[in-house]
Amino acid sequence: QVQLVESGGGLVQAGGSLRLSCAASGGTFSANVVAWFRQAPGKEREFVAALRRGGFTYYRDSVKGRFTISRDNAKATASLQMDSLKPEDTGVYFCAAGNVILSEVRRSQTYASWGQGTQVTVSP
Repeated sequence: QVQLVESGGGLVQAGGSLRLSCAASGGTFSANVVAWFRQAPGKEREFVAALRRGGFTYYRDSVKGRFTISRDNAKATASLQMDSLKPEDTGVYFCAAGNVILSEVRRSQTYASWGQGTQVTVSP
């Protein structure tokens, strides 16, 4: 499976923006679905957004209208643009990729490749 490396996390005030990036080692990003998950301290990892080949996007309700997922297959990268950030968006954000069927895009267990995570902290 492909190795993924996230970058772009940091500390931002509420209302601010961050852009996370995910790079695939080896220069290939052939998985049909790329997704972002996050995990806050003491909580389970949760789905944030996914992008399926063909341009179909999926978001958790709390980030709709604020986050945008994208991918560039030629550059073997994926991104998560996060605007109007809230303190409850704080957590470690993980990039994931896999050949996932539509009904499973929100389940972390179905993704074969993961990054190491990048910390996002939103202060009040």
